[in-house]
Amino acid sequence: MTEELLIAVSEFETRVALLSAGLLQEIHLTRSDGYSRTGNIYLGRVQRVIPGMQAAFVDVGLERPGFLHASDIDGPRLMQGEESVKPSDIRDLLHDGQRLMVQIAKDPIAGKGARLTTQLALASRYMVLLPFTDHIGISQRIDDEAERERLKGLVDYIREDQGIDMGFIVRTAAEGATQATLATDIGVLTRIWDKVLENKVNASCPGIVYQELPLHTRVVRDLAGPEIERIRIDHAETYSRVRDFVAEFVPEFSERVSHDEETRPLFQRFGVDAEIARALEKKVPLKNGGHLVIEQTEAMTTIDVNTGGFLGAHSLEETVFRTNLEAAQVIPRQLRLRNLGGIIVIDFIDMEDEEHQRQVLRALEKACEVDPAKTRLEGFSSLGLVQMSRKRTRQSLAQQVCEPCGVCAGVGLVKTPESTCLEVFRAIIEDARDAAPAAGSYLIRTTSEVVDRLLDEDAPQLKQLSGSISREIAIQVEPSYGPGEFDIVLVAGERRIEP
Repeated sequence: MTEELLIAVSEFETRVALLSAGLLQEIHLTRSDGYSRTGNIYLGRVQRVIPGMQAAFVDVGLERPGFLHASDIDGPRLMQGEESVKPSDIRDLLHDGQRLMVQIAKDPIAGKGARLTTQLALASRYMVLLPFTDHIGISQRIDDEAERERLKGLVDYIREDQGIDMGFIVRTAAEGATQATLATDIGVLTRIWDKVLENKVNASCPGIVYQELPLHTRVVRDLAGPEIERIRIDHAETYSRVRDFVAEFVPEFSERVSHDEETRPLFQRFGVDAEIARALEKKVPLKNGGHLVIEQTEAMTTIDVNTGGFLGAHSLEETVFRTNLEAAQVIPRQLRLRNLGGIIVIDFIDMEDEEHQRQVLRALEKACEVDPAKTRLEGFSSLGLVQMSRKRTRQSLAQQVCEPCGVCAGVGLVKTPESTCLEVFRAIIEDARDAAPAAGSYLIRTTSEVVDRLLDEDAPQLKQLSGSISREIAIQVEPSYGPGEFDIVLVAGERRIEP
């Protein structure tokens, strides 16, 4: 299946879209705070060791300190500079004020600091350098055993030839690569590592010692595979940079990089802007008339499958099966497009036939195979739910382009005018009970919807309340107030009653 990379650059942002058969699969954005910090290496200072969590908070110069768990510490060679058995207690590895090099494994998300690791890794097109180990690994996506052995043998030979004692992981893109290609990549990575060590000596603490590639070249390095037919770039300077990068590291793609000079914006022409807008909606329509409802919460993402307007032509079980089968094929693309990670719970429509359950689960597994992010699937639970996980390293699309609503504070619900009226009545009754007898009246300031209700459906209750407290009650519309907001002022005493 042919794929295309679209790179749209303006003075405000850079956006990269991956299309497969004309359908948007991934979207990457840079905003004011830049792209993902994943992969950056910092010289940090331990701010606080927390034995109860077997973790530490490390100041790396970002807005919040990063979180470093004991399991992500690469042993005493990095910490103390000598070979020994790795202690199990974090207090044997770290102490407050200690300086150490750490890499961001997961971006700051939802108010949490970055997830850190000392198990450093530097990635290139075909290889990943592991400076603190001598292990050689091969991507699990390369399943041909002969090819795996060939690549391992090449890396072993190159390491011995160049006198390198560090470890490497061979990436999926290296399948079929020549010895010269791998040797070039390994040489580049070792030079980068030498520069990292040099920067460490001269860097302030906290401070950055290695920064990942900018978005436009990083995605070309990570996403450009045999399926990529064309890389379109609408910005002349960025086109020149990407072309130079491709010529040096991926020369076989040189003819596929093109400068898009059409007057109509690139993302509009390929329908990417419209797809992004749809990816921010909770409801996802299915072709057969059913739909998904995708909701992202702090702890997990939930996906509900519904038949919607799909009535089927045979039996209820067949209708449910066909809806679930289509949903299973659509869900992985939505997860990838929205960049949703962590725990994901899918509520398929209940199926009685176990064979139908197996087919739906297999369709879901097959659709997940094209996702470069690591996924893990479990079968149907006793409640008919499917639980899966997807590796999360950066913010979701919604977290990047949206913020919690200032009216509902992110809840997604606001109080009805009726509920607000009842709160107003309670507030007046409570104040009148404690207020000293005096001339004066109450003024209610609230939204037009609440005022309309006070003058209509709740007018008898308002009149009854006014009589029971022996005070006049006036009403005033406040256009700037949102749903559920109101003020009550005791006019004679110039006293405001907080809701």
